[in-house]
Amino acid sequence: MKSFRIITFLAATALIAGCASSNSGEVYSRDQARRTQTVQLGTVQFVKNIQIEGTKSSLGTIGGGVAGGVLGSTIGGGKGQVLAALGGAALGAVGGTVAEEKLTKKAGLEITVKLDSGSSIAVVQEADVMYSVGERVRVLTGPDGTTRVVR
Repeated sequence: MKSFRIITFLAATALIAGCASSNSGEVYSRDQARRTQTVQLGTVQFVKNIQIEGTKSSLGTIGGGVAGGVLGSTIGGGKGQVLAALGGAALGAVGGTVAEEKLTKKAGLEITVKLDSGSSIAVVQEADVMYSVGERVRVLTGPDGTTRVVR
């Protein structure tokens, strides 16, 4: 029974982590492929390290609730077992919500770019590629408004 609990916990964790989307300047969604993007050239003026909050979908709550209910149901017998399952589900749901947000939190950058047109913009994206002040970059903007800074 102990291995079943471990497998349930790992499955819930994998489900939560697998649902995280990327805010990287290097990752494109399927819908963005083969779409025209506007390109602007500019120079990096400022780079600030930031934190991109994790997702808060119902998947963490549901996954945690199921895992907690299953684990709670292994405690006691009769009415006590039912109460333990309900309590486990409630605690698991809360824990799953918190775990989802923590597991999907990412380090990010706020990149301020002075465009060659004279205006300045700031773009927030994952910190998977580092940029330096004075570096020449391209700013790509898709038809859906998604903007990214790339080399």
